[in-house]
Amino acid sequence: MNLRSLSSVVLAMAALSARLQPLSAADSGVVIRESANRTIPIALTGFPDEVRRVLEFDLYVVGFDVNPGKPQYQLTATAGGAVRATLTDVNNSQALFARAYPGGSTRAQAHALANDVVKTLLQLPGIASTRIAFRNFTGGRNAQGETISEIWASDYDGANAVALTGDNTIAAGPCWVPGRLELFYTSYRAVRPEIYLQDLRTGDRKKVFSFPGMSASPAVSPDGTRVAMILSKSGSPDLWVGNADGSGMRQLTRTKELEASPCWSPDGARICFTSTESGRAALYTVPANGGEMTRLVTGGVTQCTEPDWSPDGKWIAFTRATGEFTLYVVPAGGGDARALAPGEDPSWSPNSRTLVFTRRSGSDRRLSLLDVPTGHVKDLARISGNCSQPSWAR
Repeated sequence: MNLRSLSSVVLAMAALSARLQPLSAADSGVVIRESANRTIPIALTGFPDEVRRVLEFDLYVVGFDVNPGKPQYQLTATAGGAVRATLTDVNNSQALFARAYPGGSTRAQAHALANDVVKTLLQLPGIASTRIAFRNFTGGRNAQGETISEIWASDYDGANAVALTGDNTIAAGPCWVPGRLELFYTSYRAVRPEIYLQDLRTGDRKKVFSFPGMSASPAVSPDGTRVAMILSKSGSPDLWVGNADGSGMRQLTRTKELEASPCWSPDGARICFTSTESGRAALYTVPANGGEMTRLVTGGVTQCTEPDWSPDGKWIAFTRATGEFTLYVVPAGGGDARALAPGEDPSWSPNSRTLVFTRRSGSDRRLSLLDVPTGHVKDLARISGNCSQPSWAR
């Protein structure tokens, strides 16, 4: 198998493009169980159309039932030049807060209000002001006849989308550097797949990991100092870790099979990844500083790939790559996996409640949000092209 064929297999495996519950306030995490699916009814009153649309989206994707027949809470616009509102508990007429949001765009003000509602009623940080990056197939082909894909970024709801690369080649697997406006991703701009770092503020980028064979699937550690990746420089695609500046490379797996899709535990101690060591794609973990790889129990669910570890450390989301691709979650220590919805490419929100993922409809691929406790699903704003491999900034 030549380099391009080999790297295409791994990128396809990592991207799955080859063929294819209420909050516990005590721990500010998500309780994922069949009975934890109660939505929170809230009514919105008096807001201009643009503000209302933003609030409806922001609240629905974190489990609220917006404008129900019998609301438990009411969010009411108050007079003033900026977005102003009062949140009231309907049961006892108690005002929970009254706030104004001057400055910034109307959308930004509405997002800030939604975040305050989430913090007040769910005891969680809001996600409405966060960003995502993703791979976008724009429809063109390069000189080699390959479908061009570029790296894009947008607000978490798909608004303000912008292309970050324009190399007319294959770019894939974006991963944010935690707490910084920087991304690692794989690019074929120098023919073979290599890993680049790009600064979103300046547009500057540099090649960080480039070795004989393939360099792909970068995953940045929670403290931003290390990068896990898949390299084929020693033969078959194996899991490696290096410092974020390209130094200190260490090989963590030495199988003859394919490894793909690494992700980090929140404490940076372990890495979860996909391997076909057992004959089928399954999830494994390995100490980030080296050691034995251990298969993660998923309760009999097979063909598991694309893991993503929740920031609170409790759950691993993944894709079951058989038939209709399906999103699952499993306890981080292993156990019975629970099916969530049709989809692939899951990436957790910073507050460990919501997933952004790829949803297919025929040949069309678009990004959607899934509220894990309630099952609410909402498509992001339509972006030209086919979008996949979302990465949520943390």
